[in-house]
Amino acid sequence: MSSIAHMNHDAAAHAADHHHEHHDSGGNTVLGFWIYLMSDLLIFASLFVTYVVLAGGTNGGPDAKELFDLKFVAGETALLLVSSLTFGLGMIAMHRKKLGLMFGWLAVTWLLGAGFMVMEIWEFNHLVQHGHGPDHSAFLSAFFALVGTHGLHVSGGLLWLLVMFIQLKRDGLTSTNTTRMACLSLFWHFLDLVWIGVFSVVYLSGAI
Repeated sequence: MSSIAHMNHDAAAHAADHHHEHHDSGGNTVLGFWIYLMSDLLIFASLFVTYVVLAGGTNGGPDAKELFDLKFVAGETALLLVSSLTFGLGMIAMHRKKLGLMFGWLAVTWLLGAGFMVMEIWEFNHLVQHGHGPDHSAFLSAFFALVGTHGLHVSGGLLWLLVMFIQLKRDGLTSTNTTRMACLSLFWHFLDLVWIGVFSVVYLSGAI
């Protein structure tokens, strides 16, 4: 009996250690992702500084006030900000183990993000079609670099969300998937904050 009890104790200790390792692994993953976001923030900070420095270099062409439609961009901004809200609601549903509600909110998030990207691509195409591409002036080069980099990040986030749909459907709310969703949530909210900066520095200040 004592040997059986000893074996049960060892098994319980091993399970506790295994759970602790998974917990630490998830925490380290999130911490590592925070470090990645800080490095990404430095990239965007450099692009913002570059844009501010080059904003006056229009090469005799139109400036931000003449090119950008503030109402159109406000629509883009609304889509992305609402997507941040729906993502948050999806995460709340995930923590409450309400998978159907979680998938619903995340699907709405994806559609809002896709709508944002459609509008951004239309804006880029409109500018290029009217001869205002990134090769026209330093101002437009800086604009396309900053806004385009943000757009690439949003596209990456949409792809990541699709992958998470597949993994959540296949494996459910495993500890690994929960950690991945926590990282994706941080990434998505980070992009919303960056876009607020883009809207303020590029579009709003340009219109004023």
